[in-house]
Amino acid sequence: MGNTKTIWEGDIAPDFTLRDHHNREFKLSECAGRKVLLSFHPLAWTSVCAEQMKALESHKGVFDELGTVAVGVSVDSFPSKHAWAREIGIKGTRLLCDFWPHGAVAHALGLFREEEGFSERANLIVDERGRVAFIRIYDIPQVPDIEEVLAFLRK
Repeated sequence: MGNTKTIWEGDIAPDFTLRDHHNREFKLSECAGRKVLLSFHPLAWTSVCAEQMKALESHKGVFDELGTVAVGVSVDSFPSKHAWAREIGIKGTRLLCDFWPHGAVAHALGLFREEEGFSERANLIVDERGRVAFIRIYDIPQVPDIEEVLAFLRK
């Protein structure tokens, strides 16, 4: 497992490939030309994480209009994410599994919490050229402010 590094706004985001909750591959570099919102949440099956993912889902049309691919990311496995997405009504938003190597993408982006074994609750926006344009880390019990993200994407 790699050491967690610090990433800053303006840095090139490291490319990665993860499987989503349908077990389909998602590769960051294949989103070039569009913005990508990586919405990190600690664990599936928790209420705050469910609210965070439902906010992505309910704003999918707005993200599409703003040329943005919004995805959820956590360390959960594919079977868990698949069942959870069905349970909370996620239909159009991809939920990515940073399961193995455990938390590798969260590590690469400086968002892994060693003590707990999961990521920070965070929103990170990668711009059309693959640069990190926005990073916000939230308190674990706090639902991220979707309006803050939309305001940033609109400017």
